[in-house]
Amino acid sequence: MTTKMAINAKDIFRNQHRMIKFIAHSIRLCSNQSLKAAQAAQQLEQQKSSVDFEITASVDTQYTHAPEPVKHDKDLGHQFKASQMTVRLATPQQLQPKPDNDEELGFGRLFTDHMLKIYYHKSLGGWQKPEITPLENLVMHPAAKVLHYAVELFEGMKAYRGVDGKIRIFRPDMNMARMNLAAQRSGLPTFEGKEFVQCLSRLLSIDSEWVPHTDTASLYIRPTLIGIDPTLGVASSDSALLYTILSPVGSYFKTGSTGAVSLLADPAYTRAWPGGVGNRKMGSNYAPTINVQKEAASRGLQQVLWLYGEDHQLTEVGTMNIFMFFVNDQGEQELVTPPLNGLILPGITRDSILNMSRQWGKFKVSEANITMPMVCELLNQGRLLELFGAGTACVVSPVNRINYLGQDLYVPTMEQEKPVHELIRETLTDIQYGRVDHPWSVVID
Repeated sequence: MTTKMAINAKDIFRNQHRMIKFIAHSIRLCSNQSLKAAQAAQQLEQQKSSVDFEITASVDTQYTHAPEPVKHDKDLGHQFKASQMTVRLATPQQLQPKPDNDEELGFGRLFTDHMLKIYYHKSLGGWQKPEITPLENLVMHPAAKVLHYAVELFEGMKAYRGVDGKIRIFRPDMNMARMNLAAQRSGLPTFEGKEFVQCLSRLLSIDSEWVPHTDTASLYIRPTLIGIDPTLGVASSDSALLYTILSPVGSYFKTGSTGAVSLLADPAYTRAWPGGVGNRKMGSNYAPTINVQKEAASRGLQQVLWLYGEDHQLTEVGTMNIFMFFVNDQGEQELVTPPLNGLILPGITRDSILNMSRQWGKFKVSEANITMPMVCELLNQGRLLELFGAGTACVVSPVNRINYLGQDLYVPTMEQEKPVHELIRETLTDIQYGRVDHPWSVVID
């Protein structure tokens, strides 16, 4: 056997599981297409009749608005264009082994074959040409600002393989707007979100086989912007790197047997404060939470419910926004989440839940402060129905227990006959996986 033949044979054996999975998936699509369509129609009819909610395929502009265009600094320089992109594909030896079972994926442990990189150098006139390269380590000066002053930010997005085989991303314009706001707050260069989304689409098309062939997993997208200026001193970075890596992921949280999470609510710990950057997705917000998360785990709890102020306001739960569904003083069912007052991240899932719920018009929807004394009183009166977190990584995560001031509070989230959190999760995932045609879900060509 020649050396070339040996290399080709090795490549075939390395990727044979991909071919097997592709053939099996194709057979399933062909044989089950009619059955799936009938089942989907039946499930939709059952949902409409049993829950009395309609999943609409339109977005009412009364409830949702496009993000404001970013305002770039005058001395930013030129912007990058997706049309200028160069691509360097991975060699067979550089290809990463794909997971054998999409159903058992963890979070952020495996990465795809390629990454997107875009450099910014003020001295060279601004943003440089985008490039897609094989996944590789970054090389930077030991004085890079990201290493000393945490001059960096990131986003969390997902790509979903729909029931029709098409790949979709969810409301990317919202992620781009949020990322640019964080860049302005960090003294990092801003960029044109639409151009970046086109770059991401190209990356996704190249690594499309990494998008799981199931509706219980997805491909996590991690756009990151770091200051790489090789100078010490707390100042804006004249050089930066905007890059993106991809990771196939399953469930973010390890829940209990009921599917719900338990929380530690300790007012001794604070995640964010007025005037800070709790409303921006920066790494400096997350490092200080790790030790508190370890404290929660040592008590047999899964996440941290972050409180603020003397009245112990609920702000976020882990890395999620928090929602409460309850019966208010007027006897109405109400869904409430804390307002965007600078203490919490303006989550895309949060915004989507508020927009959908208001458009449904089946219960009151509000943005107002929630305090732990309020939670305790509602529980005592039997008026607190559900408590759940929401975010890109988990979509919706129900809460069934809070340890607060040494006392366990049991929340009846999982005891409701027709839980609102389940309806919300099903509606969002129906949009994300293409079971419902919706303008929030952007198809990748």
